[in-house]
Amino acid sequence: MPADTSLKRVFPLTIQRGMSQSDSYILMLGEAETGTQIPIFIGGYEAQSILLAQEHVDTRRPMTHMLLSRIMQEYALSLVEVTIDRVSEGIFYATLHVSDGFSQKRFDSRTSDAIALALLSGSPIFVASQVLEECGVPITHSGQASVEELEARLRRCEENEEYEQAAEIQKQIDELKNSRQ
Repeated sequence: MPADTSLKRVFPLTIQRGMSQSDSYILMLGEAETGTQIPIFIGGYEAQSILLAQEHVDTRRPMTHMLLSRIMQEYALSLVEVTIDRVSEGIFYATLHVSDGFSQKRFDSRTSDAIALALLSGSPIFVASQVLEECGVPITHSGQASVEELEARLRRCEENEEYEQAAEIQKQIDELKNSRQ
């Protein structure tokens, strides 16, 4: 567990196909303590990378997370943890915490690469409480966010001019409403 108590551990739950663009996916991270999920919009390549890391599938040519993992192993480095520190304009920012056994260094990373590397190495993933509060979606007993919760998230996205995420959320709202009819 990190020394910073403002961090909450999260786990990758699902990757779903997005609705607004053909190569758009939604990675859902779940925080067990509150049952909150964080939707992170990623591209097809990133979704594939995370799924391959999750299943520990080896490819003929190394993907970014596999290459980095091999380099770290060669130089006796270990990934201590990944933190998702902030979100700005719909973009999540992650940090790799890497140790050589004596000291720890921090490296800025794309969130999708950081998550894939964490899955491959079995390292924990943490998210800042502020990110969880800002982007988290509470889950109902059915496993889906309620229309009201999605509408609140939609308003936040529109206020922050995060229009791509807003479009995805609006489609989720429409689908949820249509499924109830």
